[in-house]
Amino acid sequence: MKEQVLIYLKGIAMGGADVVPGVSGGTIAFITGIYERLLNAINSVNPSTFQLLLKGDLKAFWEKIDGKFLLPLFAGIATAILSLAKLMKYLLEAQPILLWSFFFGLIIVSAIQVGQQVKNWNITTVLALIVGAAFSFYITLISPAQAPEGAIYTFIAGAVAICAMILPGISGAFILLLMGQYKHIMSAISNFQIETIAIFASGCVVGILSFSKVLGFLFKRFHDATVALLTGFMIGSLNKVWPWKEVVETYVDRHGETKPLVEQNISPFDFQMITGVDNQLFMAIGLCFLGGFLIFFMQFAERKLSSRN
Repeated sequence: MKEQVLIYLKGIAMGGADVVPGVSGGTIAFITGIYERLLNAINSVNPSTFQLLLKGDLKAFWEKIDGKFLLPLFAGIATAILSLAKLMKYLLEAQPILLWSFFFGLIIVSAIQVGQQVKNWNITTVLALIVGAAFSFYITLISPAQAPEGAIYTFIAGAVAICAMILPGISGAFILLLMGQYKHIMSAISNFQIETIAIFASGCVVGILSFSKVLGFLFKRFHDATVALLTGFMIGSLNKVWPWKEVVETYVDRHGETKPLVEQNISPFDFQMITGVDNQLFMAIGLCFLGGFLIFFMQFAERKLSSRN
């Protein structure tokens, strides 16, 4: 029961991260030690698995998909997304500096912890690290787009975003933002618009079943290079979550609201001077350390549980 509760809590952490543009639920899965187990469980879903279900062999089906792991994990993710969607939207608007500071500290410590899982640093792994950081950094520079309407685009957005959500350092929520679907999906979840949620979820299922097999193969054949690449993704994503930004250019979305189009990172002192808004420096530093401490705490709890088992 303790293991199930801990997996559920990790699911909540993943879901909470996934609704924030710039933070990846895959990062949480990686640093809490469940990433490869998650990929293996997803990859076990195939035609032969469903044959067991059709034959009525529920026990074999449940064991093959690692149901005792997937059920509490996805229950936690769903709990977080349904309960935190409105809260995260509020914090992004009301307290962006403090929210980004917390995740900035979380990602820094996460990148260090994940990098330590590379067993052999060499030219290949260093190059993978650099490529991952450069690619992730480039993603953070892309400006949000105004999205086309329609169910097909919502389905495609789900398939693309879920691939990012299971990649540490690549934010699925940010991909939705880039595709112009973030507010649309968050509103659908907040208002329980079943049709939109179902279309988006269908895209997610197709995307994750396809992409997880690629990741599973990379982990088995090129473990160190893959971990180094994912570490680079996390490092590059820090550009997106830097708390103090200056809006350089704006655009008006299809709802008539003015949104930031191009932002640049600035120092907290320049931020206060340019905007006239309190930089909240000391609270931001405190939350940055709290985010980093949370990673150590989760790993401590994981080791404690493992030693008891």
